[in-house]
Amino acid sequence: MRVLHVIPSVSPPLGGPTQVVLNLVQALRECGIDAEIVTTNDNGATFLDVPLNKRIEYEQVPVWFLPRFSPPLKEFIFSTALTQWLWKHIQDYDLIHTHYLFSYASTCAAVIARWYQIPYTVRTMGQLSPWALEQSRFKKQLYTFLIERRNLNRAAAIHCTSASEAQDVRNFGIQTPTVTLPLGVNLLPDCPEAKQNLHHRYRIPNHKQIVLFLSRLHYKKRPDLLIQALSKLTVQNYDFHLILAGSGEADYVNHLKKLVASLGLAKYTSFAGFVTGEDKNLLLQGSDIFVLPSFSENFGVAVAEAMAAGLPVIVTPGVQISPEIAVAKAGLVVEGDVETLADAIATLLNSPHLRHELGENGKRLVSHRYSWKVIAQNLISVYTAIIEGKPLPDHLSNY
Repeated sequence: MRVLHVIPSVSPPLGGPTQVVLNLVQALRECGIDAEIVTTNDNGATFLDVPLNKRIEYEQVPVWFLPRFSPPLKEFIFSTALTQWLWKHIQDYDLIHTHYLFSYASTCAAVIARWYQIPYTVRTMGQLSPWALEQSRFKKQLYTFLIERRNLNRAAAIHCTSASEAQDVRNFGIQTPTVTLPLGVNLLPDCPEAKQNLHHRYRIPNHKQIVLFLSRLHYKKRPDLLIQALSKLTVQNYDFHLILAGSGEADYVNHLKKLVASLGLAKYTSFAGFVTGEDKNLLLQGSDIFVLPSFSENFGVAVAEAMAAGLPVIVTPGVQISPEIAVAKAGLVVEGDVETLADAIATLLNSPHLRHELGENGKRLVSHRYSWKVIAQNLISVYTAIIEGKPLPDHLSNY
């Protein structure tokens, strides 16, 4: 079985989407599937320094990089070379798996796949949630009318990562069968000295508890709400230090820095920038609490990574795996307002026992539910059913 994954970009600063497609393809290959990726050399305002127009090993998986149109058209990421490549090579594959909506690469792949009668699946990545649809609303409505609704309706299946995301697909008026499969995370090697090393690296006094925000610095993720909530706790003399780890648009990052300064939090806050590898592992294993008060997350890879590291998490209902977190008692799910979020953080700062209990529950949830091997095996059963023209597996599908 040959499967092609199509995604507009695997730029590292994109975070979750890039990690997911690379890890998913690697897991599929480890299960015996000949899976690879085609994408562009997009890296935001710049280009990835990678060979073009050839199959290379990138982050341990085979990837074809095609040149992006310059300057970039934001998330649309147009590429003439990608179009030509798909017309020439798409028939070499048994199935196409696209990632993202309202973007050129996935749209183009779906159209060409239909032309050659090759089945394709679509991962919507939370882009049909009410909040997401309100962003650039008119453009998305026009794009849906002209292109996207047909792409979705003619897909063999739509890959959702939570029951809430599957419901968003139905609410959008799409009747294509959905399969609900979560995303995975890799368990981290234990580092007993992480807490001590993290305090040393960021010059944080040992008695201070570390609150971690690890995600893109984007208004959708609401780091500003977290900053405002923590400002309430300074008045009550709570001992904490906030680390904001992630990159973002320069204007928004400057806005956050000004907000931190205006609320008197400068000495309690560190901006770590984009982190990966050992630096990221250190943050996950050395912090005390993880907070993501996002408006909308179809899954929330960073949340799952935090749970894998044993961190108690605080999330909002917009994080679509929040029901699973609540049931597993792996964290606190709270409404996205300043007072409620501040109270939740205070609760965890006050209770080492509760933090430990939630953290252990989170590790169990990840090991049982978010294993890449199990996810890949389930996805292979979906691919096989589609290629053989059989019904989708009952335990994964919703009609």
